[in-house]
Amino acid sequence: MASIRQRQGRWQARITREGHPDQVKTFGSKSEAERWARAVEAEMDKGHFVSLAEVQRTTLADIIKRYVREVTPTMKSAPEDTLRLNALARKRIASWSLANLTSSRIAAFRDERLKEVSAGTVIRELAYLSSIFNHARREWGIGLPNPVQLVRKPATPPGRNRVLTAEERQKLLAALEPIGRRSSWTKPLVVLALETAMRRGELLALRWEHINLEQRTAFLPDTKNGTARTVPLSSNAIATLRALPRSITGQVFPLKYFSADAAFKRAVARAGLTDLRFHDLRHTAISNMAERLPNIIELSAVSGHKSLAMLKRYYHVSAAELAKKLG
Repeated sequence: MASIRQRQGRWQARITREGHPDQVKTFGSKSEAERWARAVEAEMDKGHFVSLAEVQRTTLADIIKRYVREVTPTMKSAPEDTLRLNALARKRIASWSLANLTSSRIAAFRDERLKEVSAGTVIRELAYLSSIFNHARREWGIGLPNPVQLVRKPATPPGRNRVLTAEERQKLLAALEPIGRRSSWTKPLVVLALETAMRRGELLALRWEHINLEQRTAFLPDTKNGTARTVPLSSNAIATLRALPRSITGQVFPLKYFSADAAFKRAVARAGLTDLRFHDLRHTAISNMAERLPNIIELSAVSGHKSLAMLKRYYHVSAAELAKKLG
């Protein structure tokens, strides 16, 4: 039974129930205190009561930072995810307590971000927040519904189809020449990306023990889709690998994600190229391979795609070339 008493002109309700921490709240009137006490006791009787004390003290930034510490390091895209989540934790919305973080506030955040970044970025950020809320509910005992689930997501933008032309490739490789203080690792990294269609994470994780120069293969034990694959190496890829020094770490490219990303972006700017991302090198490589590997099964074995639908996003064969084949 709740006890209600007047203190300094206000009414305090206290609920003491075995198996629950004491619940205390102060109101301006006795009737408000009684209504609150009845509602809380009813929830306790049903077994649905969740104390809001913890979620009132915990901000969105708090659980984002905990997620970065405890969960993100176990993910394959940990460096990139850490960067993005730390940026999210600095946004104004992250200062709200979990108890006050409603779906309407998430929707307002969505609308603000759509004025600043692409719809794809906003969709990714909402997915991050939804995953964090779900993990907090399952693993950390934070008993709140996920407010992101009630928010309408922006329309999914069409997939990118940016492919380097031969001229752009020459400009990019020229801008990557290790002159002065430029890294000597970035150009061979880009060359291997264009020759093998490997993802950046796969290239940075590549080790010499998995390279067979005689058989011209590179074994990838851990890929994005969770399935190991062996990538065939072209003559240009083999020549690039043979020219590389051997790092004592055993890595083919002893680079951190952030340094490789920054070096690539600087080279793109020097080359005067627009709207080019590292992942577009994979688009380019697969499109070029499609001309030499018309068998879709062989092409998917190289790229690592499990479905034709996914491979079609990266398959950019020229309509003019197809017309020539048709005769």
